[in-house]
Amino acid sequence: MINARTTVQDIINDKDFGNFGRLLFPVDRAITNDMTLEDISTSNVYIWYSHIKVNKTVEIINSLKKRTQNGEKVFYDIYTEREKMLDPSKRDTGLFFFKGKDNAPFAICNAGGGFMYVGAMHDSFPHALEISKRGYNAFALIYRVDHPYEDLARAISYIYDHSQELKVDKRNYSLWGGSAGARMSAELGNKSALAHFVGTDIPQAKAVIMQYTGYSRISHEDAPTYACVGTNDSIAYYRTMEERLHRLQQFGIQTECHVYKGLRHGFGLGIGTIAEGWINDAISFWENQIKEMIFNKY
Repeated sequence: MINARTTVQDIINDKDFGNFGRLLFPVDRAITNDMTLEDISTSNVYIWYSHIKVNKTVEIINSLKKRTQNGEKVFYDIYTEREKMLDPSKRDTGLFFFKGKDNAPFAICNAGGGFMYVGAMHDSFPHALEISKRGYNAFALIYRVDHPYEDLARAISYIYDHSQELKVDKRNYSLWGGSAGARMSAELGNKSALAHFVGTDIPQAKAVIMQYTGYSRISHEDAPTYACVGTNDSIAYYRTMEERLHRLQQFGIQTECHVYKGLRHGFGLGIGTIAEGWINDAISFWENQIKEMIFNKY
């Protein structure tokens, strides 16, 4: 089994991770092959992030490894081989799949990284793993920092077009993100923005779950939104998030905002902090939007 002393190179070369092992780690950060999982599980690698836990890194990789050994496919290319030949940068993209129950709704988790790198190991993999434990299907997107919205749109389209193969409910999905990833989720959670990227055949997300971002754009076409942030966040001012959700409420859009005293930027799941357990509140918020949709329909 993988442990804190396992090296990055061991993971990349592990046959269970095929040719996608390198995408478990930020391709835009300098990570040497002899670094261990303990070495990389720090803010020296995942800059702007706090409360990084090596045991969670180990749990994630072991979970993915076990899934592959059990015959599950855990990684999906969102671009075709021809598209990747024409644009080699698209080789640095894909979806890691944390499978829940067959035909359950899905979530797409988008890590932040200031549009400089993708901090998935702390800011989307842990979320996807926990969502899958609740029985929902969860995807963590590895995107290009120069084309984040294009890649997220493609990921949504891919899952929607392959929903039967993936065995996911394509009607009641949610978009999740932290920091830069939260901006991506909020933007593609908007009905008109989504239509601009993917057309009108794909429905709007039932909920957007966003952490620590200064995104302030609002529209009556935004999705119901859950947000959380810390008061000591020097990158995303918590008042900005509160004000945005207040303005969405004035449009009649359901929102929920949680502000945690003393927390800094990038706390992820908030393990060991006053924010620990926030993800359960966020899942409940998503579930409530699905229930409301069903109630209104019938």
